[in-house]
Amino acid sequence: MVAYRLSQLHPLARYPGPLLCKVSALWLAYKSTSGTQHRYVKSLHDRYGDVVRIGPNNLSIRRGSAISALLGASGMPKGPHHIGRHFSVKNPDLLSIPDTEHHLRRRRAWARGLTSKALKEYEEQMALRVSQLVSRLQEQKGEVHIDEWFNRFTYDFMSDMALGGGSNLLDGEKTDFWSSLNEEAKPATFFGHVPWLGVLVGRLPIPNGHKMFIEQCRVQAVRRMQRGTTAPDLFYYISHEDVQDSKYARPTIDQILSDGILAMVAGSDTIATTLTAVVACLLTYPAVYKQLQEEVDRFYPPGEVVHTKHHQEMHYLTAVINETLRLFSAVPSTTQRKVPSHGQGITVESLYIPPGTSFWVPAYSIHRDPRDFSPSPEAYLPERWLPEWKEASAAHVHNEGAFIPFSYGPMNCVGKGLAMQEMRMVVCALLQRFKLRPRQGWDITDYEGGLKDYFVTVREHLPVILEPRGKNID
Repeated sequence: MVAYRLSQLHPLARYPGPLLCKVSALWLAYKSTSGTQHRYVKSLHDRYGDVVRIGPNNLSIRRGSAISALLGASGMPKGPHHIGRHFSVKNPDLLSIPDTEHHLRRRRAWARGLTSKALKEYEEQMALRVSQLVSRLQEQKGEVHIDEWFNRFTYDFMSDMALGGGSNLLDGEKTDFWSSLNEEAKPATFFGHVPWLGVLVGRLPIPNGHKMFIEQCRVQAVRRMQRGTTAPDLFYYISHEDVQDSKYARPTIDQILSDGILAMVAGSDTIATTLTAVVACLLTYPAVYKQLQEEVDRFYPPGEVVHTKHHQEMHYLTAVINETLRLFSAVPSTTQRKVPSHGQGITVESLYIPPGTSFWVPAYSIHRDPRDFSPSPEAYLPERWLPEWKEASAAHVHNEGAFIPFSYGPMNCVGKGLAMQEMRMVVCALLQRFKLRPRQGWDITDYEGGLKDYFVTVREHLPVILEPRGKNID
C-alpha cells in the first residue's frame, strides 16, 4: 500500500507534498492535534505551491480563482471529515450531510428561520442580551477577560434564538459547555482526518469527551421540544412547526436534535471568537479604533438606543469586521469537500481532481495570498474593504471572491446574516459605552499565537481594561 501511494501509478502522484502525508492520513491527523494545522498547511503551500497533497487521497487547494468552480453551484459535496468528528455516520447534522440534494432539502428549514423577516423577529431579544452584556461589563472593576463575556453572551443569545431560552450565563449561571467543547475539539479534529477510525471508536462502548458533550447539548434540545413553542425560534423552523404542507418531509427526532446541537455550537463559538478577534485588533491598531469610534458616535451618540437600522450605512464597521474575518477566520481550515467516487473526476482551470479525492480550500492560506489581497496581505487594513481602496492604485488587489470565512456557494454558512447583525450590534454597544485599553505588555502576537484550529477555535484569554464613557463624547 505504501509503495502504491508513493508510486507514479497513484492518481494524485502529480501533486507534491510531504512524504509522510502521501503515506498516511495519520500524519496530518497527528499534526492537527497541536491546533496549528492552518499554519502548517499554509507553510506547505508556501513550499510546494497552490495544490498540495496532504493525505493519500487528500488535496489542499490555494487558488482563489477556482473557488467558484470548486464550492459554487456546480461544486462538490461535503467530504467525510465531519463523519469522523462525530464518530458516526448516523443522523448527520446539516454541516455533515455528504449528499448535495439532501443537504439542500434539509437546509430549507434553516433558511426559513434565517430570512430577513425572521432576523427581524430575533432583533428584540438580541438587543436585550446586548444590553445585558453591557450592564454586566459596567459592574466589573479593572481588568476583564472580554472573551469569557462574549462566550456567555453568545451562548445565552443562541439559547434564546435557537432553543427558546433557558440559559442566563450573563447573570452568573454556570455551564461546562465551553470547557467540554474545548476538551472534545482536539480528539474530534484528529479523527476528522481519519474518519474510518473515528466511526470505529464511536462504536466502542467506552465514554469519550465527544459523547458527553453531545449528550449535554441533547438535553437542552430535548427540553426545548418538551416546552413547545411560545414564540418562533430557529428550532420552530428546523422542526417544521411552521409548515403543515405535506410536501415538506417531517424530520426525524434525531435530525431535529442534531441540527439543534449544531445551532448552539456554530452560533456560539464562531461569533464569540470573531468578537474577541475584533477587540484584539482594535487594541492593536489605534488609528482603526479611532476611525471606528467616530463612526459609532456619529450613528449612535451617547444615550441613543443601539439597534440595527444604521448598520448598512456603517461601512467602516463592516470593513473592520471583514478584515478581522480575513485574518482571523473562526474556521481557518473551512470544510472538506469530495469528488464522488463513482463517476468522472473534475477539471478546474489546469487542475484535475480524480474521483474519490477529498480536498480542502483553506481560508487561512487563501486570505493571505497576495494574488487576491495586496499589498501587505498579512497586514490588518480595513481600508481594503472600502470602494476607494481599489480605485486608489493599480497595485491594490482585492478579490472578494476569495473571501470565504462563511464558506461559499449553496452550502455556505446559512447563518451569515445573523452573525453579521449580532457582531455589529455588540461592537456598536461596546464602543458607545466604553473605552477599551489593553493590559500593559499585552501584544496581539500573544493572542494570535494562542489561537488553536480545531474546526472550532480554541483561544487564549483576552485581558481588557474597560473605562465607562461619559454622557459627553470624549
